[in-house]
Amino acid sequence: MQKHSIKIGIVGNPNTGKSTLFNALTGARQHVGNWPGKTIEKKEGVFTHNNHAIKIIDLPGSYSLTAYTEEETITSQFILEERPDAIIQILDAQNLERNLFMTIQLIELGAPLVIAINMLDLAEESGIKIDTKKLSTLLGVPVVRIAAKNKKGIKDLLDTAINHSASSRKTGIKLKYGEDIDRELIKIKDFLKIQKHESPSPEWTAIKLLEQDLRIEQEMVKKPYYFDLKRESDNSIANLEKIFGKDINTILAQTRYGFIKGLAKETIRQEKEESITKSDKADKILTNKFLGLPIFMLIAWIIFQITFKLSKPLSHLIELFIAEISERLTSILASLNASEWLRSMVIDGIIGGVGGMLTFTPIIGILFLIIAILEDSGYMSRVAYLMDKFMHKIGLHGKAFIPMILGFGCNVPGIMATRTLESKRDRLIAILINPFMSCGARLPVYAMFTAAFFSANEGLIVFSLYGLGIVIAILSGLFFKKIFSKKLSTPFVIELPPYRWPAVTGITIHALSKMWIFIKKAGTIILAFSILIWLMANLPQGVEYGSEESIVGILGKAISPIFKPLGFGTWEASVALLFGLVAKEVVVGTFGTLYGIAGTGDTQSLSTILQQNFTPLSAYSFMVFTLLYIPCIATLATIKKETNSWKWMFFSVFYSTLTAWIIAFLIYQTGKLLGFN
Repeated sequence: MQKHSIKIGIVGNPNTGKSTLFNALTGARQHVGNWPGKTIEKKEGVFTHNNHAIKIIDLPGSYSLTAYTEEETITSQFILEERPDAIIQILDAQNLERNLFMTIQLIELGAPLVIAINMLDLAEESGIKIDTKKLSTLLGVPVVRIAAKNKKGIKDLLDTAINHSASSRKTGIKLKYGEDIDRELIKIKDFLKIQKHESPSPEWTAIKLLEQDLRIEQEMVKKPYYFDLKRESDNSIANLEKIFGKDINTILAQTRYGFIKGLAKETIRQEKEESITKSDKADKILTNKFLGLPIFMLIAWIIFQITFKLSKPLSHLIELFIAEISERLTSILASLNASEWLRSMVIDGIIGGVGGMLTFTPIIGILFLIIAILEDSGYMSRVAYLMDKFMHKIGLHGKAFIPMILGFGCNVPGIMATRTLESKRDRLIAILINPFMSCGARLPVYAMFTAAFFSANEGLIVFSLYGLGIVIAILSGLFFKKIFSKKLSTPFVIELPPYRWPAVTGITIHALSKMWIFIKKAGTIILAFSILIWLMANLPQGVEYGSEESIVGILGKAISPIFKPLGFGTWEASVALLFGLVAKEVVVGTFGTLYGIAGTGDTQSLSTILQQNFTPLSAYSFMVFTLLYIPCIATLATIKKETNSWKWMFFSVFYSTLTAWIIAFLIYQTGKLLGFN
């Protein structure tokens, strides 16, 4: 019999093993969605421990609780508004001092905090010894030693969190900022007390008002006493800045770091002189200014080679399975004397559109599995570091490459990630170039055409498309930079975590979740548009299915002249690109539906039909256009939201389409001149 439900949040800096711990606790029992009103991913899991029903929430990774980014805002809002029973903060034993900055803020927030120190074995290999008992005493919160990757110490951590949740929420030490700062904090707290302001943590509210925290400002502006409170906090800030001769955020940060330095001195011991680690030795090669980028390009090429080699037999099995389903459904419908319309809708429309998409599921899964391995190992941070140096030399901000990397998965979170850029101009540039990063939705289009025309060099062709997207994005960024501002942006500091063996559970769950998103899209958006395209291919009544006299044929013929100079002037290709505005996977579903491939039972029919309508050169031109032209509707909506301007959304539509047409035109026409057609 269960005792009661417990809600636990997991927080921590990036690269501390937070997601590894979450996956170790929940396994497959997790749900992925978005935070209400946000695009940041929300992960939840439920499980039972010692007869307690535990709901655990993986909060976004961040370095602090200051509301500069959406991730930081979500964490503080969750603690203040949802009142979790416990908060587990996971710390990296090798970078304890940096991680403790967030610990201090969590204690100030009044969070029911339990600290989990991870990767102690790696720290001890480097000669770092941590006195966890003394650390617990000095901070006033429980501290547990764990190894998330090996699931060591997790039972002890859960027991501690459950016991801590049953105790008083008053937890942790009260950080002394010094006589001058404490005096001003008391003034603000007394003012709030007189106004009967209700707050889960008056201490936190007062500190945030001194820090001029945006979220607190937005909350307080609704209060009738806001202007008096603003005057009180502004006076306190002015007094402190006059006394210390520094801005208020520097004053508060230095006080926190001063406490952390003292804490580290008491609890951390370096038993041997720091030597060159294995990570340092690897970085001498992998981040070398001459070798780093060529090595990255070689690794990327190998990734695509492996992806297509491993996925081909799996895709073939799915093709055979779909063909078998198609044949069985055809027999069943025939035995039921179903109308030709119903047979065509099920076989040509649904199976042809959705089934054709599902054959590319192994490619998606394997590619994202490999990317997850690179991320967990720490190598992707090195890629961002390498690109920072390169991009800065041509006048772009290095931080802009982080959203670009995210754009390989999906352009929507990539564009959202530009919020970390300080300059509005840099942010706008990063938003406008992100759609050129080849998202996962375009991969099925590449897979379809490479299977038909470049089966011996699939990995190389797809590698060239991803590389072309990066080149166009960087050149576009340089072009925008010269238009908007000629001033160079400053370099940025990026964390280079030690290289680690990836956690098998974590990377498996990551790959499976990406595949499931792909399958859900096939069962919803692709299904809906497959039926719509099938319907348009059958109307008006009496026309031959998928003929030029159908609605979809008339529409395709109307726009096909635009694409003839690019080598793919068939009306079917034009319609596929048009419907691809909804989601790029719809391009594949459109070809499958229009060609009615499912009804033939021939798994090679799509490739055969494509070979009748394209040449290798025009096929490559089509893939390039798909890479560069108008992003999907979800991406356009995100551009509108993030720039708060219809102007920039429509500019993105115009610029990306024009760029796609010019590049595809140059590739096709140059190829023809060189005799490649």
